[in-house]
Amino acid sequence: MMKKILALITAALVSSHAAATVVEIRTNMGNISVNLFDQDTPETVENFLEYVNSGAYANNVIHRLEPGFVIQGGGFTYNNELPLDNVPTGTPVTNEPELSNVRGTIAMAKLANNPNSATSQWFINLGDNSQNLDVQNGGFTVFGQVIDDGMTIVDEISDLPRFNLGGAASSIPLIDYSAEDASSGVEPDENNFVIITDIVVTDAATETNPDLNPVPNTLIDSSGGGGQNPPSSGGSSGGSLNPLALLFFAVSVVFFRRSRRT
Repeated sequence: MMKKILALITAALVSSHAAATVVEIRTNMGNISVNLFDQDTPETVENFLEYVNSGAYANNVIHRLEPGFVIQGGGFTYNNELPLDNVPTGTPVTNEPELSNVRGTIAMAKLANNPNSATSQWFINLGDNSQNLDVQNGGFTVFGQVIDDGMTIVDEISDLPRFNLGGAASSIPLIDYSAEDASSGVEPDENNFVIITDIVVTDAATETNPDLNPVPNTLIDSSGGGGQNPPSSGGSSGGSLNPLALLFFAVSVVFFRRSRRT
């Protein structure tokens, strides 16, 4: 009898860390597989999958890059012209800060000073941001982890130069685009944006990659939290390049490149 009880307890402990649902973020730089943590953050995963299954992430762009910190998407789409279009959003999801914002995890962005405001925007942690993001704004909800060689693609995106297109796209990574292009008034297009062609479910099994052991958020009850500005779902879409901003763009590129070396 005692063996059966111990077996049940062990099974319960294992299931609390079991993960389910694998999605693939398909980009023009390569595909990123993500294992979602359905059991740890059920409401957040359900919210994310609603956007996935509705096709809301088709032609989405990575609109924010902070080297060593995060890349962010889920908020804006490119439909062959600027400004970028906002992704229609639904009811905000309840915050679930159960897991830690370590490198390779995916988490929800939200409005400042509003823990329960996450909708469609998400970010991938480029480094261990637990000291900052596990405690700020009620803690940022980690709901999945990049698996296989997905972080290779993420790191390639993080190596791209950044530009200021205004609004929420003030630190947007662009491909094959330069300060000279900006100063010449060349608008970025589908060849320059990091475009998410779609996000699709590749494995909907009830238990996938059970060997994954997500790091719990043990800092949520502590105070503090500093570092870089946390991912926010606020701000407007990016805008077209304009003559008054061209010089600023060129200077900002030099600044960003220098900052990446320090």
